[in-house]
Amino acid sequence: MRLFILGLGYSARRFVRRFGDRFSHVAGTVRDPARRDDLAGLELHAFSGGRPDDATVDRISDADVLLTSIPPGSTGDPALAALGDVLAAAHRKIVYLSTIGVYGDHAGGWVDESTPPQSTLDRARMRVAAEQAWMDTAGGNVAILRLAGIYGPGRNALVTLRSGTARRIIKPGQVFNRIHVDDIASAIMAAIDQRGGGTWNVCDDEPAPSQDVITYAAQLMGTAPPDEEAFATAEMSAMARSFYSSSARVSNARLKRELGVTLAHPTYRHGLDALWRDGEAKLVP
Repeated sequence: MRLFILGLGYSARRFVRRFGDRFSHVAGTVRDPARRDDLAGLELHAFSGGRPDDATVDRISDADVLLTSIPPGSTGDPALAALGDVLAAAHRKIVYLSTIGVYGDHAGGWVDESTPPQSTLDRARMRVAAEQAWMDTAGGNVAILRLAGIYGPGRNALVTLRSGTARRIIKPGQVFNRIHVDDIASAIMAAIDQRGGGTWNVCDDEPAPSQDVITYAAQLMGTAPPDEEAFATAEMSAMARSFYSSSARVSNARLKRELGVTLAHPTYRHGLDALWRDGEAKLVP
């Protein structure tokens, strides 16, 4: 199989690291290949929203599997806007990385893939529109993976504690799911192997308040957690505050049942334990 990735971000790069040898050829896009020394060894193509060059279009046309992780903008999905004709012309497997943020606020109640999206956030509504646009383009060949809050090497509570940027924001009743980047990689591979398309939540087994994650990471490190801050009075950017606007417990039962995914890190404790064993907190001085 030949793989092309639209948007070589954190999750996509981890997928290549774990499963790249399953493909005969791997290529992908970044905004500026000349600035990406960290991706040496991969075939990189420039893409920043406009029509890419002919070599990029040819690679996309030849791919058997397309993984797309580029977020939509106010005018829609940039990849579809630039490449809709190419994407509609071929019958290939497409995996689109979306977000569980599309479900919006359910006051801590459980939701699954049958729950209609209802987010009031513009970025979540744009995700819903992008999901539909990909399904309209690719039909039954597109797998929509709705990801929970992503963490993993370099991006986790151990690192933020060590760097002094961790905060314990308390908003009573607020919970949400997370997902380790290695489990995202497994879900992507399972979606590629699955015949046909569908929509699956990619999240852990235990939605929890954000302060619990920071407290547990501090216990692993043998340090005191930061003081609690009330959400109502905490100084936060509008973007940061918006992440607390929704509270829901998201089910991953369909992911396990239909795609056969077994999570390596079913809770944030499993994930942080593994990162701690790997010396993650020592990566930040």
